[in-house]
Amino acid sequence: MLKFLRSLLLLPLFFAATAFAGGQAFDQATFDGLQKQGKPVLVWIHADWCPTCKAQDSIISDLLTTPELQGLTELKVDFDAQKNVVRSFKATMQSTLIVFKGGREVGRSTGDTKKDSIAALLKKSI
Repeated sequence: MLKFLRSLLLLPLFFAATAFAGGQAFDQATFDGLQKQGKPVLVWIHADWCPTCKAQDSIISDLLTTPELQGLTELKVDFDAQKNVVRSFKATMQSTLIVFKGGREVGRSTGDTKKDSIAALLKKSI
């Protein structure tokens, strides 16, 4: 019974974390389809526990609402749960941002929390 009550108490935290996390979860088929179409894509390797990722989240969410970046698709890779995907992108750390244009990588950064430089990186994809 105690475990059940603890679970109920943790539910609001789960939903808050889910609501906080913007973007679409990374799926290989979705990524491949976007690449094949030559669409602009941001692959963001993140971890929920990472303070840098949390800082990036608000910046990226804000930037993706601008008209200039409306066509950019954000795919979030869970650093802890999707290790095979992290390795496939040759990323070694969470808070890694990788942008694609026309089916190829055009830019990458790790640990950046400056709005201007993240905006410049994202604009490489359009």
